[in-house]
Amino acid sequence: MNKYFKKILFLLCFAVSCYAFAQQAERKDALKLYNADQYEEAIEVCEKEIAANPDSLDSYCVLCWALVANKQYMAAEERAAKARELFPYDVRLIEVLAESKFYQGKNSEALVLFQKYVASAPESATRYGRAYFFMGEIYIRQSQFYHADIALTASVRYDSLRYYWWSQLGYAREMCKNYKTAIAAYDKALSINPGDYDSTRGKSRCESHL
Repeated sequence: MNKYFKKILFLLCFAVSCYAFAQQAERKDALKLYNADQYEEAIEVCEKEIAANPDSLDSYCVLCWALVANKQYMAAEERAAKARELFPYDVRLIEVLAESKFYQGKNSEALVLFQKYVASAPESATRYGRAYFFMGEIYIRQSQFYHADIALTASVRYDSLRYYWWSQLGYAREMCKNYKTAIAAYDKALSINPGDYDSTRGKSRCESHL
C-alpha cells in the first residue's frame, strides 16, 4: 500500500510538473510579439499581465509601445500617463508618452517630455536617437529650423542608417540656407535610399542656390 501510494504521488507530481511546463511554454512573450509587429496580440498579452500584476512595469512599457505602433495614440497616452503615476521616473514611459503626444500634434507637451528623456536616459538607450529625431520634427513643425538642425544632427549621430532622418536634416539645413551642408545630408539620405524623391528634389533646390 505504501509503495502504491508513493507511485500515485509520484505520478501526480509528474503530471503537475508537466502541466506547469506546458503552461509556461504556451505563455506568450509580449516583447517578442511587439518586435514581430504583432501589435494587437502584444497588447492583449500585456493587458492580461497587468490584470494579474498591476505593478508590472515592463508590461506597461511594452503595452504603450504596441499601442503607439498600432496607431492607438490616445489609448497610449492614457495608459502611459496612468503608468507614470506608479513609475514617475521610468525613462521608457517618459519617451513613449512623448511619442503618443507627438502623433496627436501636442507638440509643446511632447517636446518637454523628449527633452526630459534625453536629459535622463543613458546615451546607450535604444530610443535615444529616436527622441532627438522627434524633437527635430517638432522644431520643423514650429519653423524653428536652427533648433531642428541641432536635434536632427544629434539623431543621426546615434543612428546613422535612417535615410528619412538624413532627409529631414537636409531640409532643416536648407531652410537655414546652409545649402552645402544640406546637400551633404541629402547625399547621405540618397546613399541609403537612392530612390528617395524628397532628398533628390531637396538636393536639386540647394544646388540651384550655389
